[in-house]
Amino acid sequence: MPWNASWCMTRDPPAQPHEAGQPGPEDDRPTIVFLHGTRLTGASWAVQVEDLSDEFHCLAPDLPGHGLVATQSFTLAGAAERIADFIAAEAHGGRAILVGLSLGGYVATAVAAGWPERVAGLAVSGITAEPVGVRSVFYRGLALVLERLPKRALVAANRRYFARRYPPRIADPILAAGFSFDGGAVALRALVGERFQSRLEAYPGRILLINGQLDLFFRPRERSFARAAAADRVVIRRATHLANLDQPELFTTAIRRFARSVVRAAAD
Repeated sequence: MPWNASWCMTRDPPAQPHEAGQPGPEDDRPTIVFLHGTRLTGASWAVQVEDLSDEFHCLAPDLPGHGLVATQSFTLAGAAERIADFIAAEAHGGRAILVGLSLGGYVATAVAAGWPERVAGLAVSGITAEPVGVRSVFYRGLALVLERLPKRALVAANRRYFARRYPPRIADPILAAGFSFDGGAVALRALVGERFQSRLEAYPGRILLINGQLDLFFRPRERSFARAAAADRVVIRRATHLANLDQPELFTTAIRRFARSVVRAAAD
């Protein structure tokens, strides 16, 4: 898949027949923007980008501190503004259905709260825990691991994990794009002290909350998040925190259904 604007995985629209000498049909597919988790890149969405591109214009940019923009320091406000500007520039009609997992879900929530006019719908996975109080210890601890352990050991462990756990269709793009441990550590610390349930409540559009069935750290508060934000809720069976990788077909189906519902509502 080609990289657009030097920091985004995308996929060309399906070829459509047209008469010789005449311009092809305009690509009017609704845009979905996917935001990845800590230490990964837009390549972690390769399966969803490929499978949903028959119906949607799919983009998966790298977040600051990660992948092809690893040299750009991550702040929550800066990442949210960057994605909002990206949607305005790259999404069809300057609006997108925004999908995020983990770090990407927190950023997506900040975008939706700050720039609701650019977000047609919001689907976020693995964010139903506020990185405050006692729970912030997890975020600080993971940041410390990413920062302090030898990079060669981290690379080897992550390459082995993804190569063994997932089939090549999922693992190969992730391994090719590499990992961003330093940027991930900075991003995790940037989340500490931030609250996201109130941001979900502030967004006036449709919301889908997703969690993996086995993601025990984030699941305890999923119902309270959903009630507060008047959000729909999906639990992906036999999935952990990386639900889009663990159960890609189920995750893709959930996103397709949600995106279709957003498009139908906008047309009414």
